[in-house]
Amino acid sequence: MPSSSTDSIAKLKRLVPRLRGRHIGVVGDLMLDRYLWGTASRLSPEAAVPVVDFVDQTECLGGSGNVAANLAALGARVELFSVTGPEKTGKGSDDSAAALRKCLADAGIAHKGVLAHAERVTTVKTRIIARHQHIVRVDRERREPLDPETEGRLLRALSASLKHLDGLVLSDYDKGLITDEFAERILTVSHREKVPVFIKPKNSRLYAYRGAKAIVCNSKEAASFVKMSLTDEKSVADAGRALLAHFGCAAVLITQGEKGMTLVEESSPRHVHIPATGVEVTYARIGQTGVDRGATGRQVFDVTGAGDTVLSVLALASVAGAALPDAAVIANIAAGAVVTKLGTATVSPQELSHALDEATR
Repeated sequence: MPSSSTDSIAKLKRLVPRLRGRHIGVVGDLMLDRYLWGTASRLSPEAAVPVVDFVDQTECLGGSGNVAANLAALGARVELFSVTGPEKTGKGSDDSAAALRKCLADAGIAHKGVLAHAERVTTVKTRIIARHQHIVRVDRERREPLDPETEGRLLRALSASLKHLDGLVLSDYDKGLITDEFAERILTVSHREKVPVFIKPKNSRLYAYRGAKAIVCNSKEAASFVKMSLTDEKSVADAGRALLAHFGCAAVLITQGEKGMTLVEESSPRHVHIPATGVEVTYARIGQTGVDRGATGRQVFDVTGAGDTVLSVLALASVAGAALPDAAVIANIAAGAVVTKLGTATVSPQELSHALDEATR
């Protein structure tokens, strides 16, 4: 297990400036996270539900867009490859695709590889929040696979950029973009250009991720993939070993909520366990800076975008020169810095450095 001593944390702090300027591609299901804010002081006479008086609406990147936003916030140069519905304007039309592109532009994320498709629907997750309580979430989406022509266009756009990339992240949310065949094609062209690939799978894609640098999944997903119960550290490590063979990848990182995370590498006979510290938060803190905590090894407990932070920072730290155990530690600490920003959120280099300082206290 990596040490959390002052020396090891100092080494990780020296890595933070090296994150800036790394060129990372992101492929995956792009979403718009929409928040409707309001107040609620009465129940509807029509049903036992609150009546929410609208106050404000905010929008931010979700899905693979949140992965890209996490990378960009740490100073990486990011190119995003995905598909949205058509951009529509005018009264009564759905402006979700246009709103997504505005969010991408505001975050400084290159999105020439985001294709508009007349027959697809832009994925939108709308959360209604009143008096700091999450009332309901409404999802608008379609999950059918891309048609061959659109998939080919997306692969050609990615292939044209790969020679300039330091790393590639695949972010699968099971919205139809990443199929087994498409994943294999992406891995093939990435290997040809010697670009390391980091993946968060949504479903078990046997052999589709052969040669990936690292796979990130949570314990529930890992248990489902290998058909075993994860009850203790040994069973988690055993599942990690099984997943190495299952996916044909170099490393597996299993996040375990309040139990931390476990890294298993093909090149090492020993697994690495990173402990976690939990913090309760409410929607009142969404988008706000972190709170001080004096513990190392933190895991995100607000599930919105939690895996995105771990995946993006693990990939960025690795391509910046960190060994995977160190990259996993800094990803865990970055997640701890994000945990008090409920909802889809990112961490800046300054916040990450501050969180690393906290880890030595």
